[in-house]
Amino acid sequence: MQLVVSDRKSGKTAQREVQKEKEVLIIGKKIGEVIDGSIVGLNGFTLKITGFTDISGFPGKKGIEGTKKIRIIIKERKGKVKRRKTVRGDTISNDTKQVNTVIEEYGNANLDEFFAKKEKSEK
Repeated sequence: MQLVVSDRKSGKTAQREVQKEKEVLIIGKKIGEVIDGSIVGLNGFTLKITGFTDISGFPGKKGIEGTKKIRIIIKERKGKVKRRKTVRGDTISNDTKQVNTVIEEYGNANLDEFFAKKEKSEK
């Protein structure tokens, strides 16, 4: 499972792989809940879940209980166009591929090192 961490102050984003042992701390959480940042090495930080996608690429939708996939009718903001879209419930499950978070409370860790760009290995 991937965890994407965004910092609203600096506008930077980093993507980290969550270890299998620590996925248990995320599974069952809902969009809008907070998790401990130590899952990805940000000790003292708290992260708010803003969304996620499953292994098929379907997004999680706040307000739909559970982990099931359903087709809903979405109205476009501009105009009167309605369309059907498949979404996932608001609870993170084993089928979740990526979780999007934003830093809610800051700790003492150095964010410059966390958000540093990884060097691409030469092929």
